[in-house]
Amino acid sequence: MNARLTPAPTHAALADRLGRPLRDLRISVIDACNFRCPYCMPADKVDEHHGTDAAARLSFDEIERAARGFVRAGVSKLRLTGGEPLLRRNLPDLVARLSSLPGVEDLALTTNGSLLARQARALRAAGLHRLTISLDSLDPARFAAMSGGRGRLDQVLRGIEAAEDAGFRRIKFNVVIRRGTNEDDALAIAGRFRGTSHVVRFIEFMDVGTRNDWRRDEVVPSAELHARLSARWPLVPLDANYRGEVAERHAWADGEGEVGFISSVSTPFCGDCNRARLSAEGRLYTCLFASSGHDMRPWLQGDAQALDERIAAIWSRRADRYSEQRGARARDGARPIEMYLIGG
Repeated sequence: MNARLTPAPTHAALADRLGRPLRDLRISVIDACNFRCPYCMPADKVDEHHGTDAAARLSFDEIERAARGFVRAGVSKLRLTGGEPLLRRNLPDLVARLSSLPGVEDLALTTNGSLLARQARALRAAGLHRLTISLDSLDPARFAAMSGGRGRLDQVLRGIEAAEDAGFRRIKFNVVIRRGTNEDDALAIAGRFRGTSHVVRFIEFMDVGTRNDWRRDEVVPSAELHARLSARWPLVPLDANYRGEVAERHAWADGEGEVGFISSVSTPFCGDCNRARLSAEGRLYTCLFASSGHDMRPWLQGDAQALDERIAAIWSRRADRYSEQRGARARDGARPIEMYLIGG
């Protein structure tokens, strides 16, 4: 396949209408999930057998062609998402393909961790650089409730241990905090990973999609959470690793590691957003809160130059900044895509 796809010239200056470069592509490999987290894929609103038919999903060949095109356009970071990506058969084979692409500096995967124990070593051997694991509670009963009754905390903890044993030294843990549900878990989760190389990132409950019953009064602002954590273990701010990093970084003042805050609701960061998202069936979304996407499948059938031109045309017209316009967008009747269809 490599011999058939001669790289086209890199679009070094590719930017959207607000001057934001394209640097990060998130690829959903499957839109099915074995959890039913209420803030993403609530069981009472998503069919039990939900998921694009296997024949309708992008093949690994198509995903690799897409990744090559986006790398030529300036992308250096790839992340595999879902749904739950570890439900996709033979995923390490795709990881091996993507990790070998020239220009890919960072290849990561976001997972709920429930299937990780038996796949961590294969993923690492295939070339996966980093892992992000969703972990909303360390209380087994609350964890089960927050996964829609599907998740078992002990399975996830075994997955974390397997990932560490496989050589993943700096795992990121995403914790969605919802007022009245799990804000009391923040200290416990932060405490568990203090003193390790792992990073806990607390995420404000977001209005992604139309099925998660989002209410602003259930958002715990990052500033409030920061104050609560810092009262127990003082925090000091850190500089961003790169422009467009979504988490505000802080270090424990006693040197026991790092924590992050993702504040899409209280402190929008649209101005530096450099991410695109490719859904499992091949639609490109230029914002997590987009209401429509662009069908890329016709451009993934061979001609590299046509693909490059399509990517450039879509990105150059991009002007998304939903989080900065949340109130106005809520009033215009737009229905944003569900998060489980395009990853977080």
